Amino acid sequence: MARRPRSGPGRGWLLRLVIAFAFAQGAVSMARPAVSYRALALGADEAAVGVIAGVYALLPLFAAVPLGRRTDHGRCAPLLPLGVLLISGGCALSGLVSSLPAMAAWSGVMGLGHLCFVIGAQSIVARQSAPDEQDRDFGHFTIGASLGQLVGPVAAGALISGQGGALGRTSALALLVSAGVCALALTSLWRIEHRRTADARPRAAGKVPVRTILGARGVPAGILISMAVLSATDILTAYLPVVGEHRSIAPATVGLLLSLRAAATIACRLVMTPLLRLLGRRALLTGSCLIAGLLCAAVALPVPVPVLAAVLAVLGFCLGVGQPLSMTTVVRAAPDAARSTALALRLTGNRLGQVAAPAGAGLIAGAVGVAAPFVLLGAGLIGAAGLGLRGEGHKRPAPEPVGPGADRAPAGPGAECPGGGRSPGPPGGGAVSGRSNRRSAP
Repeated sequence: MARRPRSGPGRGWLLRLVIAFAFAQGAVSMARPAVSYRALALGADEAAVGVIAGVYALLPLFAAVPLGRRTDHGRCAPLLPLGVLLISGGCALSGLVSSLPAMAAWSGVMGLGHLCFVIGAQSIVARQSAPDEQDRDFGHFTIGASLGQLVGPVAAGALISGQGGALGRTSALALLVSAGVCALALTSLWRIEHRRTADARPRAAGKVPVRTILGARGVPAGILISMAVLSATDILTAYLPVVGEHRSIAPATVGLLLSLRAAATIACRLVMTPLLRLLGRRALLTGSCLIAGLLCAAVALPVPVPVLAAVLAVLGFCLGVGQPLSMTTVVRAAPDAARSTALALRLTGNRLGQVAAPAGAGLIAGAVGVAAPFVLLGAGLIGAAGLGLRGEGHKRPAPEPVGPGADRAPAGPGAECPGGGRSPGPPGGGAVSGRSNRRSAP
């Protein structure tokens, strides 16, 4: 019996990638609330905390697409250690400086490092996963992020103490520890990218225009859904400490609440495959965004800590759906020669949300109250639920890169997700390939 060809070097690369991502994301999740607490200790108000949180995403906002272009035409793995070094440096120097502008600058370096790591890692998963395994592999990949989000806030809460005026010193210690945690990711970054898979990627003579990528049905919806989900997660991480200060909730308790949210997200991603079989992609994506929007608005209510914990647990479960499914949606809808650029555009949207949402949240919190940003995020998630109702797009029959590489897309059923282990159709797609794709689209 002929065995189905594989698109990647077994499963060990994914396990090592998840471990490395857990360390890197754990460091970032530990550093983000520590930056907020340290800024408060240095005299920042709610608006200043929002601006510092937004700067974290400012450099990545301009760097995402160039990094995606580079990854489409080269290897992905070199971005991983570069990202680790930038994250570690940004965490350490955020804890050493004593001025708010310097903290904002090094927070931006931390965000740039996180972007480098995530673009490289997501591109590896897209490149080395079979088409019918992409939902599962992206879900497992994002478990690494959730593990980091689970442990990081607890560690930050255990280290940070506001007693006796020690908030500035203990938050600086948490930032230095997070730098060391991120450096541990380097121990798992070996043989992540399989060279045979990297050499077999589709090549194009020219770049696929950004307008063409964004015009592919499914890409804009995936980007906007991802923006809404990540903005909600980001505001929870950055602003729950501020809510805790206003409601007299101890930093350790805030850390446990954030970790509870992350644990629920892990649980969601562990059962992602059966949920998809039971509900279908559209219903799962729409329902999770709708429920998350209502629960995010509920965080604004002055409820007791046990009720807040229950709200965050269900909210975390619902927020676990959007990121992996939006990755798969974007990868499937984008032209084959521009999948890394499409993922980078998705990350650009994420970073745009991370710039605008915290800064806007800071202004709203300063003018209206600290709970108001959560109401705004709830409205955004409900809007994302509406986008989920439109369903995901399918890859266009003829890929649109400029140059002769455009005719290399295989025809027939394998054309939707090339490189994933299916046998390609006859070369020379053209109009015949387009008709075949339309007939085979589900």
